[in-house]
Amino acid sequence: MRTSKPYRHPNAASGCHDTSVITHTAAVAAEALRAGKLVALPTETVYGLGADATNADALARLYAVKGRPTDHPSIVHLADLVEARAGWASSWPESAERLAEAFWPGPLTMILPAGSRPDPATLGGTGTVALRIPDCDVTREAIRLSGTGIAAPSANRFGRVSPTTAQHVLDDLGTDVDLILDGGPCSVGVESTIVDLTGPAPRVLRPGAIITEMLEAALGTTLSTSLETAPRAPGTLAAHYAPRLAVAVIDTVDAAIEMTGLRIALLADASDWQLNPIPSHIVMLLDTGTSSAVYAERLYALLREADSSGADCIVAVVPPPGGVGDAVRDRLTRAQAPKR
Repeated sequence: MRTSKPYRHPNAASGCHDTSVITHTAAVAAEALRAGKLVALPTETVYGLGADATNADALARLYAVKGRPTDHPSIVHLADLVEARAGWASSWPESAERLAEAFWPGPLTMILPAGSRPDPATLGGTGTVALRIPDCDVTREAIRLSGTGIAAPSANRFGRVSPTTAQHVLDDLGTDVDLILDGGPCSVGVESTIVDLTGPAPRVLRPGAIITEMLEAALGTTLSTSLETAPRAPGTLAAHYAPRLAVAVIDTVDAAIEMTGLRIALLADASDWQLNPIPSHIVMLLDTGTSSAVYAERLYALLREADSSGADCIVAVVPPPGGVGDAVRDRLTRAQAPKR
């Protein structure tokens, strides 16, 4: 039985990276984006596969490399609030201004009626645009120097586990990505909260680190819980974020201890007294830590490690509901859904 600690960023000088496709320089990344190339960009959430959001040819290649359905919209990442107000959305309501001032740069995506600037391929046929300013200095500088917004879904094959390090991107996409801007490991670890501002009342379409109570405090109103007629949004398909092994989601570690007929890679709090000693059928114990925030930061790296454990399946003990724990529960629920 093996135990695992959370993934730590490899040293660029260690030989782990193919330095022909990795850079630490925003100007190099911006030049590649202006040339219509695909550049993996670090954010506080996950690494995104970036392309000029106004360049139809670059976007077509982005969707092809990911294997992303063309009717699935992508988030447009912007450098600053001035740029966000400049034609990417056809209207900029007071609710958008309040949320931007409260949470940008940060892990919040706002869905608004699309303006004239994004290429239709970015919108996935929705008529709406998803906008975000990431909390990552080197990526915002690359976007600023590129002179445009950057469409950037997660830098992995569609439906698979999102990358939270440059090495994850390289492992997944290899030379299908032209350049990787290495900003180190992501600090939040799960994708941004998505809030829809196109309906009669704001509503959350995807949970993340910015939780409902924070949004309501900034807006001074209660969010709608109705998802009726909600626009299609990134990362909200029933099956998503999936490793290659089957995933089972459980509420407590007891259920995993009883699964004696399977070789299990278990995601759980390693300090749980019930795992001392660790049962022999648990071939790898992957430590989620004792808080939902730590679990979120480690989640995708742990799923990737579990995939290579030799286990029959992955079993994940979910964190309690509330806060960023809701985002972890959401991602694991989608990871265990039957694959299409």
